[in-house]
Amino acid sequence: MIRRALVACALLALAAAPPAFAWGALGHRDIAAIAEANINPRTRQALADLLRAAPALPAPKCRVTSLGDASVWPDCLRGEGDRWQETFAWHYQNAPACAPDFAPHAACPGGACVTAQIARQQGLLANRRLPAGQRLQALAFLAHFIGDVHQPFHTVDNADRGGNTEAIGNLHAEQGFDGEPRAITLHRLWDEQLVRRALVGTPLARRFSPAERAALATGNAEDWARESWRIAVRIAYPQVLGPRLCHAPAPDSVTISGTAIRRDLPIVRQRLLLAGLRLARVLDTALGG
Repeated sequence: MIRRALVACALLALAAAPPAFAWGALGHRDIAAIAEANINPRTRQALADLLRAAPALPAPKCRVTSLGDASVWPDCLRGEGDRWQETFAWHYQNAPACAPDFAPHAACPGGACVTAQIARQQGLLANRRLPAGQRLQALAFLAHFIGDVHQPFHTVDNADRGGNTEAIGNLHAEQGFDGEPRAITLHRLWDEQLVRRALVGTPLARRFSPAERAALATGNAEDWARESWRIAVRIAYPQVLGPRLCHAPAPDSVTISGTAIRRDLPIVRQRLLLAGLRLARVLDTALGG
């Protein structure tokens, strides 16, 4: 009974917390570094020109001096109070996990979801009639949201706020998580802990060949969200819920095996890589044409 009460309190605290944001600063900056290594020269110059408008951004405490800074700027807005609250729903699209497949227009009221905002922000960025400060703000949202849509738990919901109330109770040294906080969620596991593990060793940011970019930088925001949704539903949720998904309430807390975590790391690396190369393609289209 005591254990159940402690778990319930933890889940209530998680439910009351602000919405989670994808990949953490490490993942978003890595995506930006991949993109920056693969944009064309005209895009690079246009990006440098836009960054000179950084003093015009309406959140002066959130400094932007590079594409990496821009990619984390939308998360920095959480420290600005309620002023930016309407943008928080733009980071995700909680399509039902038990649907037959990802529905592009599901969970997107009035365009307040990640796929719709990627299209909107790309249009603003490409509009050279707009002030540079407004276009730089669109660049920051676009860079961030392309990262977000590649995180599986930013496209799905199983009555758990995209894994935000799915408490994991067994991370320990055997799995490579010595020193990590005990009370984390499935969403945070994918946002941060797996990213840190996945980025150990070979860096992802390098110049890819035209053939590699053509093969990997494919699709649009709806395609990318569908990829993420399928990873969540077919791989990530079953690793902790097994056959319970869509058939029974989740337990008080869940566990994940070291084997499952090791299988997830290449998936995380691939999602970060795809996000970076696709961001490069979108920036070339919007800025380098």
